[in-house]
Amino acid sequence: MKKGLKEFSLKSENLLENETKNFNNSSDISNVDDVDTDSYSQTGNPAVLPLITQVIYSRLSNLTTIFNGDITNSLGFCIKNVDADWNGAFNFSGNLNFLTDCIRQTKGDITQRLCTAAEMKFYFSSFFDSAPTKTNYLRPNKNCNLTSWVSGCEPGWTCSVGMDQKVELKNSKDMPSRTRDCQPCCAGFFCPQGLTCMIPCPLGSYCPLGKLNKTTGRCEPYGYQIPPGKPNHTCGGADIWADVESSRDVFCSAGSYCPTTTEKVPCSEGHYCRTGSTSEKRCFKLTTCNPSTANQNIHAYGIMLIVALSTLLLIIYNCSDQVLTTREKRQAKSREAAIRSARETAQARERWKSAKDVAKKRTLGLQAQLSRTFSRAKSVKQPEQKVLGQAKPGTDDALLPPLAPVTATNGSKAKKKEQSNLTKMLHALEDDPENPEGFNLDIGDKHIKKNMPKGKQMHTRSQIFKYAYGQLEKEKAMQQQDKNLTFSGVISMATDGEIRTRPVIEVAFKDLTLTLKGKNKHLLRCVTGKIMPGRVSAVMGPSGAGKTTFLSALVGKTTGCTRTGSILINGKDESIHSYKKIIGFVPQDDIVHGNLTVEENLRFSARCRLSANMPKPDKVLVVERVIESLGLQAVRDSLVGTVEKRGISGGQRKRVNVGLEMVMEPSLLILDEPTSGLDSSSSNLLLRALRREALEGVNISMVVHQPSYTLFRMFDDLILLAKGGLTVYHGSVKKVEEYFAGIGITVPERVNPPDHFIDILEGIVKPSSGVTHQQLPIRWMLHNGYAVPPDMLQLADGIASPAVGSNPSDATDSSAHGGSEQSFAGDLWQDVKFNVRLKHDNIQHNFLRSKDLSNRVTAGVLRQYRYFLGRVGKQRLREAKIQAVDYLILLLAGACLGTLAKVSDETFGALGYTYTVIAVSLLCKIAALRSFSLDKLHYWRESASGMSSLAYFLSKDTIDHFNTVVKPLVYLSMFYFFNNPRSSFTDNYIVLLCLVYCVTGIAYVFAIFLEPSPAQLWSVLLPVVLTLIATQENQTGIVKQIGKLCYTKYALEAFVIANAQRYSGVWLITRCGSLMGSGYDLDDWDLCLVFLIVNGVVCRILAFFVMVTFQKK
Repeated sequence: MKKGLKEFSLKSENLLENETKNFNNSSDISNVDDVDTDSYSQTGNPAVLPLITQVIYSRLSNLTTIFNGDITNSLGFCIKNVDADWNGAFNFSGNLNFLTDCIRQTKGDITQRLCTAAEMKFYFSSFFDSAPTKTNYLRPNKNCNLTSWVSGCEPGWTCSVGMDQKVELKNSKDMPSRTRDCQPCCAGFFCPQGLTCMIPCPLGSYCPLGKLNKTTGRCEPYGYQIPPGKPNHTCGGADIWADVESSRDVFCSAGSYCPTTTEKVPCSEGHYCRTGSTSEKRCFKLTTCNPSTANQNIHAYGIMLIVALSTLLLIIYNCSDQVLTTREKRQAKSREAAIRSARETAQARERWKSAKDVAKKRTLGLQAQLSRTFSRAKSVKQPEQKVLGQAKPGTDDALLPPLAPVTATNGSKAKKKEQSNLTKMLHALEDDPENPEGFNLDIGDKHIKKNMPKGKQMHTRSQIFKYAYGQLEKEKAMQQQDKNLTFSGVISMATDGEIRTRPVIEVAFKDLTLTLKGKNKHLLRCVTGKIMPGRVSAVMGPSGAGKTTFLSALVGKTTGCTRTGSILINGKDESIHSYKKIIGFVPQDDIVHGNLTVEENLRFSARCRLSANMPKPDKVLVVERVIESLGLQAVRDSLVGTVEKRGISGGQRKRVNVGLEMVMEPSLLILDEPTSGLDSSSSNLLLRALRREALEGVNISMVVHQPSYTLFRMFDDLILLAKGGLTVYHGSVKKVEEYFAGIGITVPERVNPPDHFIDILEGIVKPSSGVTHQQLPIRWMLHNGYAVPPDMLQLADGIASPAVGSNPSDATDSSAHGGSEQSFAGDLWQDVKFNVRLKHDNIQHNFLRSKDLSNRVTAGVLRQYRYFLGRVGKQRLREAKIQAVDYLILLLAGACLGTLAKVSDETFGALGYTYTVIAVSLLCKIAALRSFSLDKLHYWRESASGMSSLAYFLSKDTIDHFNTVVKPLVYLSMFYFFNNPRSSFTDNYIVLLCLVYCVTGIAYVFAIFLEPSPAQLWSVLLPVVLTLIATQENQTGIVKQIGKLCYTKYALEAFVIANAQRYSGVWLITRCGSLMGSGYDLDDWDLCLVFLIVNGVVCRILAFFVMVTFQKK
């Protein structure tokens, strides 16, 4: 309003100055202060009208200073800026003709008929003291009550005060007595029923004089009737300004605009006019606007936005696909560079060895001759030295090296390859096998002395031949390296001479017993032994023997159990978790990312779990070595495949599952049935790869279920368990048949030994020796001198006195008979206690932290975050069809809701926005569930191996931010351009962006904490239920408190506020009434957005906590 005052202040001063001079000169008016009350009524001089109009308007404008405090205190929730909103409703400075006409109509006593501040407060307070109603009656007051009801109390009429009374418009306390000279209300004003004064109609309204419709008896365009029994009473002006739901009479109709409150103009073509418009708005290009249209058709912009989004997504998809292709090419180049580097290293090493061998050839020859001469106890006559070409093949003469360089007389024989030192050594031993002196180690390979067992002298024939033949095989293997063009061959050449050692892990266990808490049931019992580095151990036994439990206990993965006995790591009582970074555990299920290629799966595991200080080419070599050793070269670039999309075969998938642990170069490798589901050739290939790992000192132990005899003979050690977790045999595979033969159990011909032993332990086959399968664990304990548990002494007594028959039914646990049978309530209480302890142990296990003794520094959180980010990005690009379906569903939802739920001016589009909150919450939650619910097993495996949980979570959330940004655009491209609310596209997008961010965090909690089916159900129910709570009227008690925590309340409030701010002028009462009824506040728009964002952040923190706490390792 201040702006309006500034616009006419200069004009007012000039008019006052000119008119005052005229009035003083003519002596018509002696006092300028009374110009507005008496000058026109006394003189009828039209020249004074502009001055009077300006003065009266200025007095009306100054009422803002009186109402400012009351409006701020009472209506601050719907009016942010009192001056701006008042100016938007009552800034008539552009056209004051309606005020001038009213001065003429009232013959100058307009100021006697205008409502004072007290009367205006009385009128407007009636809307907010109670809910708006369609009745036009006000509370009884000084002028209109049961005893006094003049014509001015009727709708559309007004009265004046007494002749000798003055009206102070600023008086906000007392209501003047106004009952004289009643007449119809002026055009541009409204006169409420129950008040005898006039109030200017706000901008955006149309308040002409009413015309009587004789058919209906109503004063059109208003709805009131002439009171009966008063023939002199005519139709007056407008009677009420209220919210649009109570009365639309004064609102400028849709399709027209009202530049003043007494003029209505139809909207021209190319323009549109909404309800309550003061001017017509030009339609956007590419839109259609017919004459007298209320809204513009902007569907074309929605289609353009869809096309733009689709094009952008296609560009991103294609460019990303090109990026992936380029990265694959770069990775191929890195592999080639690694191969080239390995070959160059190998060639340089070979050249160095050749040069060194040539330089030392004569010295070694002389040393060998002297050593052979002086190492014999008896003097042996040396034969005459001959030229190499003259010696007979196979004789001792040919074995002796020359004392001096000899020139070959025969060129062809000179080129003949000289026999190796080991070959000469073996021939010498065959000639004189009884030699008590043995031989000088310098005669053979120069590394023999260094590599021989310490503290032992190899004097016996068997020792000498065993060691010598081993060295001979090594020499033959070295000779084949130049011809070996495979990748592993190149790696072997490059690393030869550099002895690569891994940290050694030897696991020894004594009297290892696992008992279920609260159940008194043994899973393992009195298991004693060790698994050693460089050896491949097989754990076998019937179903329920505790094979997987045994290996899980060794690596510290068992929870809910009481463990007794000891587990020593390298002879020390240390936690196995301290070596987590160099321990590989291959689960029975093939937990492999199906939407990644074989190489991508292996490379990711290597990058995250190998030492961070290892050069990138070395990591490439490790991955290539594993790919070749597992026979995966042909499928390295093939997707592993999922249930929906077929990929590599089951056997290849199993090998990839093992390869994920091999690429991290573990020191201890535990495998749970890695050969299950594999054919014989695949099993042999896998076990050969594992034996190559064992050559580097890896301690390998695996659960095997009835292997073939060929596969069985490839193991070094065997741990055979009986039901109940008791040891039947633990030792070398080569001696297992000998042991069982010693207790009278022989393997029949053409029967696989492991199958026969397991059939005996299952009770399917009964040994002919009379030993029962229950007595086999006792046999092993007595054989090794272990203590026998007291409850198994009966079986031990039976073995000690075989003449007395033993009843197998006696082999029962005494604990089973020790206690009396519990009641149902007791059993239920025990089960509850057991489940609580199990949950406690799982949580405690997840937060278990041990000192790192692995001496391996893996990639940090930031680097792993970068690795995870790349992996998740590839996975999402390969799921482009699923993303496209999500976007299509959002488009359809936006189009349907935008068409069906048109914006209602009464509620500022609350209905459409309510549907929007529900639909977007539901669709975005279900889509966000895929981020974590489908990868739980993968996360549990990766987390258990030491990968960063924080990096994993942040990478998933970061990639989901793309959907958080795009999905609001996709939805609004339909909803906004079909619904066409008054709020801007930007406001709607910001609110929807915060809403999607919030519901995505909630979906994370459901996906991580619940199973997929319950998570989907909760994702559907939650937005519906919370929206019903948030929109419930007259909330009290607990429901009101719950409503304050509903994210749907804040999202809906933000949408409505953004739309309501665009309604001004004649819409002020409607805006305030609607916001008051909903409990919304215009100042809370930022607060609503902050709540949605904070709620999203809190839900993400909660989801991460749940992910770390309740994971299954």
